Amino acid sequence: MTTAAPGMPALDYVPRDPSDRTFLGHPIGLYVLFFSELWERFNFYGMRALLIFYMTKTFLFRDDFASLSYGAYNGLVYATPLIGGMLADRLLGYRRAIILGGILMALGMFGLSLPGFHLISQDKRWFYVALGSIICGNGFFKPNISTMVGTLYKPGDARRDGAFTIFYMGINIGAFLGPLLCGIVGEKLGYHYAFGLAGIGMVTGLVCFVTFKRLIGDRGLPPRVGLLRERSVIGLPNELTLYLAIVIAIPVAAYLVSQPEFVERFAAPIVGAIFIAYIIWEAMRSSPVERGGIFVILILALFSVMFWACFEQAGSSLNLFADRHVNRVIFGWEIPASVFQAVNAAFIVLLAPPFAWLWVKLSKVGKEPSSPMKFALALFQMSIGFVALVIAARQTQGGVKASLILLVIAYFFHTTGELCLSPVGLSMVTKMAPVRLAGLLMGLWFLCTAFAHIVAGGLASKTASWGFEKVFTVIVYASAAAGVLLLVLTPLVKKWERAKLVAATAAPKR
Repeated sequence: MTTAAPGMPALDYVPRDPSDRTFLGHPIGLYVLFFSELWERFNFYGMRALLIFYMTKTFLFRDDFASLSYGAYNGLVYATPLIGGMLADRLLGYRRAIILGGILMALGMFGLSLPGFHLISQDKRWFYVALGSIICGNGFFKPNISTMVGTLYKPGDARRDGAFTIFYMGINIGAFLGPLLCGIVGEKLGYHYAFGLAGIGMVTGLVCFVTFKRLIGDRGLPPRVGLLRERSVIGLPNELTLYLAIVIAIPVAAYLVSQPEFVERFAAPIVGAIFIAYIIWEAMRSSPVERGGIFVILILALFSVMFWACFEQAGSSLNLFADRHVNRVIFGWEIPASVFQAVNAAFIVLLAPPFAWLWVKLSKVGKEPSSPMKFALALFQMSIGFVALVIAARQTQGGVKASLILLVIAYFFHTTGELCLSPVGLSMVTKMAPVRLAGLLMGLWFLCTAFAHIVAGGLASKTASWGFEKVFTVIVYASAAAGVLLLVLTPLVKKWERAKLVAATAAPKR
C-alpha cells in the first residue's frame, strides 16, 4: 500500500508491467525472443550440417538416397509451419505453440543422440521418428516466434522494421554458431555428442523463453479463454485432440522422409499442382489489378523455387563435395566439412547492412532495381557461384584436392544472391496480395520454399550417377537461363506490379 496524506484514502500501488520495459529503444521482450530463436537456430542448423554425413557414414545410405531423404526432410520442415501457424492462430496461441514446438524438437534431437550413447539400438526407424519429431516441432516453433515479435509493437510503430532486423541477426548468429560448434564436435568426437549439444541448445532456448515470458506480457495467449478445454469433433478436449494428432503426425512425417521417392514423384507434384491451380482460379475471378498482383507473386515464387533448389545444395551435394574433394587443411589443421555450413550465415551478418544501405541509396536516386530485376540478379549470382564450383570439380581430376577458396567464393555469391531475393520476396507478397488472399499467397511463398528443398534433394541425388562436375555445370546453365527468362518477363511483371501499387496508393484510407 502507498502512504497517503492524513485524511486521504490509501491508494493501491500498481506495479509497472514488466513487458513495458525497454532496452535500446525496443521492448525488452524482443531480446527474450531474440535469444530463444538464436538457440533454436543453433539447434536446427547444428544438426542439419551433419545430417547428410550421418546418413551416409553411419547408416551407409547411398548418396542418391541420402540426398533425396535430406531434401524430403527439409521440404517437410518448411511445409509444416503453415499448419503450425494456423493451429496457433485458431487454438493454441503463439506462446503454447512455441513451447510445444521446442519440446518436440529437443526430444527429436536427443532421440538422434541416444544410439551413440548405447541407450537404444542404432535403428533406422528410430532415426526417422526422431526426424519426424523435429519436423513437427519446427512447424509449431518457427512461424510463431516470428509472429510474437510483431505482437510487441502497435500497428504503424516505426520500430517494427528495426525489431525484425535485430531478430534476423539472432537467427544468423545461431545459424553460424550451430554448424561451427556442432560440426567440430560431431566430426571430431562423434555425431551423438553433436546432436546432444544441439539438443542442449534447444533446451537453452526453451528455458530462456519460459523463464522470461513475463517480459512479453499477455501476448500470444490462446484466442479465447477455455478454448483448449472445449470438446472437439471426436469428443475429446481440443488440447488432448491436438496432442493425439501430433502422435499420429510424427510417424507420418517419419514415413515420408524414409520414402523420399514418393514425396518427390507424387506427393509434392500433386499438392503443388492443386495449390497453383486454385490460385490461378482465384486470379481469374479477381479484378484485373488484383489478377496482375497475383501473377506477380506466382511468377516470382516459381522462380524462387529455382534459386532455392540451387542454394540448398549447401547441405547435401556441397557438403559431400567439401568432405571428399576439397583441401580443407589450414595451418596443419583440417577443418571439418560441416563447419562450412556456417559460412553463409557469417556472410549474411557481414553483408546485410551494406545491402540495406545500398537499396536505400539507390531508391533515393530512383535507380533501385525492381523486384523481378533483383530476382534475376540473384539467379545470375547463383550461376556465378556454381562456376567456381565447376572449376573446383575440375581441379579434382586425377585425385587432386580442390582449392578451399573456390568453395568460399561460391558461398559468397550464393549469399549475395540470397540478399537480393529473400528479403524482397516477403515484402513483395505483402504488397501484391489482395487482402482477402494474403494468407493463401504467403502460404504459396513458403510452400515454394518447401518444394525447392525437394527439388534440391533430387538434383543432389544426381551426383551419384552424373558426378559433381556435371551437376554443378547443369546448375550454372539452368540458373543463368532462368535469370535470362525472368529478364524477358520483367517488363510485364513490372507493369502488373506498378498497376497494383498505384491502385493501393489511390485506394481510400479506412
